[in-house]
Amino acid sequence: MSSILKITNLVKHYDQFDLDHINLEVPEGSITGFIGSNGAGKTTTIKSILGLIGYDGGSIELFGTTCSELTNKEKERIGVVFDTLPFPADCRLSDIAAIGKAAYTTWDSKYFKELLHTFEIHTAKSIKSLSRGMGMKLQLAFALAHRPELLILDEATAGLDPLARDEVLELLRDYMSEEHRGILISSHITSDLEKIADYVVCIDKGKHIFTKEIDEICDLAGIAHCRAAEVEELLQKEVFEPQSLRILRSAYSTDILVPDRLKLTHALPHIACDRTNLEDYMRFMLKGEIR
Repeated sequence: MSSILKITNLVKHYDQFDLDHINLEVPEGSITGFIGSNGAGKTTTIKSILGLIGYDGGSIELFGTTCSELTNKEKERIGVVFDTLPFPADCRLSDIAAIGKAAYTTWDSKYFKELLHTFEIHTAKSIKSLSRGMGMKLQLAFALAHRPELLILDEATAGLDPLARDEVLELLRDYMSEEHRGILISSHITSDLEKIADYVVCIDKGKHIFTKEIDEICDLAGIAHCRAAEVEELLQKEVFEPQSLRILRSAYSTDILVPDRLKLTHALPHIACDRTNLEDYMRFMLKGEIR
């Protein structure tokens, strides 16, 4: 399977922050979720992909071509949604359509109008009158209207209520009906990523923490709830490879993130083990003791 986007050992130096050898891919026909705490380096990575900032090491390839060598025509194959509106506040929706037509040879005016109708955005409105949620919908409509092959979303569902988020996620599923497309989506709303992502990349303080298929996290991994004696039993029995467990201790119990809950249940059936979710998985991977 070829990759629409491939980042290899990306390095970016700032005075008080380093992006340290980040690796990330968006395989053709897939959605990659991009997560991490505030200040982890996600936006720096996205800006590097888009050529908005330079970087100090590594490589970024888009559609098999180094990003610095992309032609303007090839750049039209990328759609972008930022966490803030990039349009002038006094613009009207009709002006936005004109910008899209002038900027992209692939601009689809009819599709843009359909998306505005779907999102219930009235064309007479000005940019400054839009709520944050409506502004995000407008950006998504603008990004989709020129039929990109790679969609990059930076907190695209932020500010939307649950029903509107589901509407956006369904639109992204429709977008992915064509197999040559791909999405990179950065989001703090991990439940959204659980619904649509195929892979998840997590970074923290500029460092790569993990890359996993979403099924490995939500279907295979688990959280074991142990008493003190059970912790020692689990560690001594060596059910899992060294350094594959993450332990969080509290005053009353110890929870252990295990990579395969079914394997644990087979080996130690008396230890309770629940499914995990992406938020808890990230918490254990960032804060858990490695064993």
